Amino acid sequence: MGRTMLHSDSLFASPVAAAGCGKSLAHTTNSTRSPHGCEKAGAGVIVKTLRRHVTLVAAVAMAAVLSGCAMAPGMSYSSRVSGAGTIQSDPLMSTRPGAPTANAKDTPPPNSLVEINNELVSKQEAERPKGIPAGVSALFAKPAPYTLGPGDILSIVVWDHPELNMPEATAGGGQDATGSNSVVSGYTIDSGGMIQYAYIGPVKLAGLTEMDARELMSTKLSRYLRNPQVTLRITAYRSKRVYVDGEVRNPGLQMLNDMPMTLPEAINRAGGFTTNGDRSQIAVTRHDDTVVVNIPDMIAKGNNPNNIVLRDGDLVRVFSSNDSKISVLGEVEHPGSFMLNNGRMSLSQALGDAGGVNQGTGDASQIFVVRNRDSGQPTVFHLDASSPTAMATADSFELKPNDVVFVDASALVRWSRVIGLILPSTQAASTTRALGY
Repeated sequence: MGRTMLHSDSLFASPVAAAGCGKSLAHTTNSTRSPHGCEKAGAGVIVKTLRRHVTLVAAVAMAAVLSGCAMAPGMSYSSRVSGAGTIQSDPLMSTRPGAPTANAKDTPPPNSLVEINNELVSKQEAERPKGIPAGVSALFAKPAPYTLGPGDILSIVVWDHPELNMPEATAGGGQDATGSNSVVSGYTIDSGGMIQYAYIGPVKLAGLTEMDARELMSTKLSRYLRNPQVTLRITAYRSKRVYVDGEVRNPGLQMLNDMPMTLPEAINRAGGFTTNGDRSQIAVTRHDDTVVVNIPDMIAKGNNPNNIVLRDGDLVRVFSSNDSKISVLGEVEHPGSFMLNNGRMSLSQALGDAGGVNQGTGDASQIFVVRNRDSGQPTVFHLDASSPTAMATADSFELKPNDVVFVDASALVRWSRVIGLILPSTQAASTTRALGY
């Protein structure tokens, strides 16, 4: 009786084929059939099985391609842009008729895709305001003398008449000219703008400068004194103030004194900017009007920020640079959110901060900038940076707060990612079928 041998590769053959081979060997003990016939038969079954598996993988892969990018991991833009700037349908994103896709709405409406080129950069440069905004220039003023007001404390001295030099009252609580809390003696101007003085009684001094108040006191005292010599000065400034808050080290009120309070001076008195202070976003509110001041832009245009003189009741707010961010997503080395540098950042700077386009996965010809408009319909800008010279154009393209920069993956990478999702399942199915389960 011939010796029956079962090759180890027969495990990948079907159980029916293996059983049939064993039965044939059992009934042909002394036949002329080659002793390796069963092995050849098993090998043939294996080849057929592998062919079926390869066909299965190819079929599944093709189905994945036809099913669109719903199976591709990560984000991708459904429309590709050719070198001529025209929108082309991405073959990896195409779908069979009527098949829904996750990014079917990514296709921009007509005229919403704008090519980033030298013409666009020149147009944006021409549209950028050359001078100072009208609202900011309205804050410019020449320094004016300080005028007295309710709460101010005065020192009044009449020479050669010591009996008149006693202070009427002692006032405290508030800030003196240095901004520190202290108790100051002198004549306090009441809410009606008046003070009470010997001989002449109540005198209204509110709205007058120191010089005018001195002349008025001399005139009134001249009715009782011969040629009175009066010295009047402010010992505590408490009637006028501005409020500084936001990204400054010591937010709070700042008292106005005889020195004009400019915008940089107010911020300096409040301790200066914090680390997150945005020098390009400083809101000045006067009455019911708010104006945003961009200090770096003013300096760049040759205007001195000290020309902005604050008035009583003004509110100054320094915004945080965290409120002015852009996002860089997609195939870059370090995706994330980045703060504008004093309100400015170019497209090339944003890509540089994100580590640049990933050379292994990113498609440098498919760089997009998504910008929301007031209408609610976003505008999509496209840059073809396949040539390094395009980065010069990107350096002149200014981003705006909340812009989203997206670098698409190359077609080969997205194909590889889809296949990477399919292969583990097909390999498991192949192994299970080979074992006969």
